[in-house]
Amino acid sequence: MPEGFDAIILGAGAAGLMCAARAGQRGKRVLVLEKAEKPGKKVLISGGGRCNFTNIGAGPANYLSSNPHFAKSALARYTPRDFLDLVEEYGIAWHEKTLGQLFCDGSSKQIVAMLLEECAKGDVEVRCNADVSAVEHDGERFAVMANGKIAVAENLVIATGGPSIPKMGATGFAYDLARQFGLKVIKPRPALVPLTLGGEEVLFREISGVSAPVVASAGKARFPEAALFTHRGLSGPSILQISSYWKSGEQIAIDFLPDQSGDWLLARKQETPRATLRSVLRDALPDRLAGILAEKLGVETELGNASDKVLRVAQERLKRWTFSPKGTEGFAKAEVTVGGISTAELSSKTMEAKKVPGLFAIGEAVDVTGWLGGYNFQWAWASGVAAGDAL
Repeated sequence: MPEGFDAIILGAGAAGLMCAARAGQRGKRVLVLEKAEKPGKKVLISGGGRCNFTNIGAGPANYLSSNPHFAKSALARYTPRDFLDLVEEYGIAWHEKTLGQLFCDGSSKQIVAMLLEECAKGDVEVRCNADVSAVEHDGERFAVMANGKIAVAENLVIATGGPSIPKMGATGFAYDLARQFGLKVIKPRPALVPLTLGGEEVLFREISGVSAPVVASAGKARFPEAALFTHRGLSGPSILQISSYWKSGEQIAIDFLPDQSGDWLLARKQETPRATLRSVLRDALPDRLAGILAEKLGVETELGNASDKVLRVAQERLKRWTFSPKGTEGFAKAEVTVGGISTAELSSKTMEAKKVPGLFAIGEAVDVTGWLGGYNFQWAWASGVAAGDAL
């Protein structure tokens, strides 16, 4: 005999647990099915184990989507302050890092424990190690088979995330399910992911492990934060940010000296003609990076012996040094996914599928992707609440 529920939520991640808690506390009978051995696995590893649980400045401009307006409704109705109130209600100590990023003082386990306690308040049933083998819909109710048992409900919520970090068990299951019900999927690609370099740019591997504050740009997107050189290419916060906007075949540009402008190098030539480009660059950049940039620019003499024309070219290149990435390190190293279930298929107010009443999609499964720094968690909370309040 099938078990009956008001809603079945597939996935016990950030969005799924938030949705379940809201619906359960509204008196709905909710079942959460999670294929991993414990809930919130991605939450647990986030922020180096301290969970960058939101960003105090999160707004629609911090998200990528085929429809940039889609996220406005949910984000406006459940704000970073709303989540912070919940965190403080549970006595979880937190601190703000750079750029509005909020972290637990202690452990990300506190956030998962809080979400599970919120679910418990609503008598939500969370089952882990649940292997979903089939999902069917008879026009009125959804039937989900997992581990040989069948559960039925009028509402089904897809909260299984995207394919980023497959070692955590991530798959494209959400997209398969969406397609099963006739929903369009925007082609997913890795986001917040290191970029790989080839050709002559491989020389930068010599300085693997070196990082510097830069401004990285691709198209109109610009991010001022650290870039890190790796044995495979480029990483660090500014590069991870720009990777979400970068498309195969395009270049990215790096401003190695964001604090300099105008003919600053010519001015240095006048002030310290016996200085070398390398020694000047070492004032702002790590020694090994300064050395490789000076070498690649071909300015090995003292500044006083270099022509103004050569120094102007060097200035311009240091402000806009272009790289042609071969690709990314893929879903294995991606923190999130760009693309997913098309927002055109969903109500921005409730996250319910327009064509299939009772079917909802939330969190990373949807074509809404946040910047690095707590934004993706805020989307998980906001979309989870939007669906949870509508169930």
